[in-house]
Amino acid sequence: MSLTTSPVALITGSAKRLGRTMIERLHRHGYNVIIHYHSSEREAQNFAASLNQLRPDSACLVQGDLTDNNSLLRIAREAEQAFGRLDILINNASAFYPTRIGSASFDDWDQLMGSNAKAPFFLSQALAPVLSKQNGCIINMVDIHAERPLLEHPIYCMAKAALLMLTKSLARELAPTIRVNGIAPGAILWPSNDIAETDKQMILQQIPLETLGTPDDIADTALFLIESGYVNGQIIAVDGGRSLGGTKKA
Repeated sequence: MSLTTSPVALITGSAKRLGRTMIERLHRHGYNVIIHYHSSEREAQNFAASLNQLRPDSACLVQGDLTDNNSLLRIAREAEQAFGRLDILINNASAFYPTRIGSASFDDWDQLMGSNAKAPFFLSQALAPVLSKQNGCIINMVDIHAERPLLEHPIYCMAKAALLMLTKSLARELAPTIRVNGIAPGAILWPSNDIAETDKQMILQQIPLETLGTPDDIADTALFLIESGYVNGQIIAVDGGRSLGGTKKA
């Protein structure tokens, strides 16, 4: 890829689900985009090809395991070189699964802490110099469960709590040339390993708006944070009010 005058965004885990929707939104707003993926090669290649049909040489791919130290540094290097600049980093990729007390392993710790906390830190550190040149922006995908523990997910919740504090810390460390904010989604998409209907109904009862959000709600919030030049160090919950607690009355 050659140097570009268009702004450039890197979103981790963006071949599908929320990351894909954010890529589509920024691409429609004139951004060149870097699609990161780990194992979703076919989805990523097809996605990039469709975006490049809309606007030639506007999308490229970077592959890598975010829990691997060497891959992290390579991903950062390739992202910086892809278009010769970087304006936006969205740390979206996230492992999510239960780790019940008594059964959690060291591998679980490495996967959950690595994707949700270590990777955002080291990507932000590695890309801070190039982001600073553009007065760039970092957005971390946190979770409402960073502050409200989810049963049987202690390591995941710990990792997201670390990411929440990383967001606030970097907002001070990287200012004034880089703004850092977070989005804390509630129930937006059901997990890819589908859950029982009774569990879905229980979750919906905890949401004052009584419905799931949509990936577009997350993309709208990301675009707001990118364009709002005086918002820094904030975590915006996009959860239909679920983080307020309680359940809807029958």
